[in-house]
Amino acid sequence: MPDSALNTAEQYTPQPVKTNLLGLSVSKLGDFFEQLGEKRFRATQMVKWIHQMGERDFDKMTNLSKSLREKLHKSAEICLPEVVSCQDSSDGTRKWLIKVEGGSCIEMVYIPEKDRGTLCVSSQIGCALDCSFCATGKQGFNRDLSTAEIIGQLWIAAQSFDQFGTKSPRRVTNVVMMGMGEPLMNFDNVVDAMNIMLDDNGYGLSKRRVTLSTAGMVPEVDRLGDVSDVSLAISLHAPNDELRNELVPINRKYPLQSFVDSARRYLDKMPDNRRKITVEYTLIDKVNDRDEHARELSTLLRDLPCKINLIPFNPFPGSGYKKVTKVALGRFRDILHNDGYTVTVRTTRGDDIAAACGQLAGEVNDRTKRQQRYKKRLDEEQVSGQVSEQIVKIVGQ
Repeated sequence: MPDSALNTAEQYTPQPVKTNLLGLSVSKLGDFFEQLGEKRFRATQMVKWIHQMGERDFDKMTNLSKSLREKLHKSAEICLPEVVSCQDSSDGTRKWLIKVEGGSCIEMVYIPEKDRGTLCVSSQIGCALDCSFCATGKQGFNRDLSTAEIIGQLWIAAQSFDQFGTKSPRRVTNVVMMGMGEPLMNFDNVVDAMNIMLDDNGYGLSKRRVTLSTAGMVPEVDRLGDVSDVSLAISLHAPNDELRNELVPINRKYPLQSFVDSARRYLDKMPDNRRKITVEYTLIDKVNDRDEHARELSTLLRDLPCKINLIPFNPFPGSGYKKVTKVALGRFRDILHNDGYTVTVRTTRGDDIAAACGQLAGEVNDRTKRQQRYKKRLDEEQVSGQVSEQIVKIVGQ
């Protein structure tokens, strides 16, 4: 090795890895400040600066001493995911494409309503569960999102709506963990992010206004009940195991009854005035929308305090499914309503920008090869369709 190269190697000093403060709760920030030789109360100040004021520049945090700000410049950063694009639907729904570490992109969606503004947040890059009616599953799976990448979605939305540091009405009033991924497969990071959402020094959302939706991770539902009491939604989509095994493969590991029972146990740990679960049921034409399916669902949910949210399937390329008819939807709803259930029908929002329920896909650097198989099948179907068209033309001649 030449002397010049040796000297260069000897002079190289690795840069210290900085701690991203964006994803740290008050408790973890307290630990961080203690390691810097500071008092734990600095954690509350930092959470307010980041999540109430939207400030990322340490020099502008005026209630921190100059010496502390210098320490922070050396050891910390407030690093956000990158917004790649933002689309607005004709109905006011907004969808962001967000690049995260590693180059993959996730999507999050804001849904405005008269009395609220709901942000649909992603928890994973892709999804490992591969539900047959969901576009996210067809993209395969890359990894869990970090706490910073999860809470960063709420930060980006709040900044987009000029929500920081003002007394104007909040644009984001509700958060639903219903974006890309299965939240309970990323348990620790999701819980940490929700704690920041709920913290009065952070976003100050009430537990009623933060909802976690799961497709059936039974042990994690029990675990969640021990550490949190946010609102819970269970994604059923079928009234029996045979059908649910096809639609939601995780059902083969955690059958339907065990899933419903875990929801009951979760409710047992909730305050008396909040003991109600949301049951999500995507209605697919001629698959799970028959009268007997509604009656089976009614029997399954007997004695479970719940409201049922019916979701018309939103088509995407290659799904092979069709949207439920209005007649079938009405009959299904009426059967449940007549049995005494509170039933709502989710209004399709943002489908013109592929932002509706089940349509989120992002750009996933897939580690499962599922995306590759899905695209191959789409290509084969396209070729088959073109051949069929040619045959029709030839026969017609």
